[in-house]
Formats: sequence, C-alpha cells, structure tokens
Amino acid sequence: MQKIRVNDEVIVIAGKDKGKKSTVKSLNFKKNTAMVDGVNMVKKSMKPSQEDPNGGFADIEKAINLSNIAVVSPKTGGATRVRIEVKDGKKVRVATKCGSVLK
Repeated sequence: MQKIRVNDEVIVIAGKDKGKKSTVKSLNFKKNTAMVDGVNMVKKSMKPSQEDPNGGFADIEKAINLSNIAVVSPKTGGATRVRIEVKDGKKVRVATKCGSVLK
C-alpha cells in the first residue's frame, strides 16, 4: 500500500514552492516523483507550429520529488507522515499527527 495516492491533498515542504497546498495529479514510483497541480511551474520555449504560428513561451508543470511533499493532516491542516494500520482486517492509511484515517 502506497502512502501517497492520486487526489491526496499535499503540501510542499521544500523547494521554490514551499508552503503551497495542492492535490496530486499523477505518481511515478520508478522515478520517485509526483505531478502536483500548480506546483513547480517552469517556462518552456515553444517553436512556431500550425496550431501556434507565433511560438513563444508556455508555462508547464514539472514533476516534483516525493521527498519534497507531505500529506496534509485532515484535523490540523499541516504536514504529516502516514502510517499503515490494520483495522477490521483491512489496511488503512492513518495520519501520524492526528491519528485520523485518510480516505
């Protein structure tokens, strides 16, 4: 069971976007990265094409390392670690800070 999932609310704990809260769009466990909505925006130069005859610069999102994000605690609203517990014979994710079960 993974500790971070798609659609989890996370907070950036390191880097240029430190402190931003957003949701996870996709995960890549081979590269240990995540795409987080509105975080790690970079400018990319685009060549002129038929769709965009002028070209220019576009803002795109880049992946961020999993070590630089943390799950947001439902009760406290801050960063928390996640542990796996067995409740009623099923594995569930539990926020370490407040002890609440994550969806």
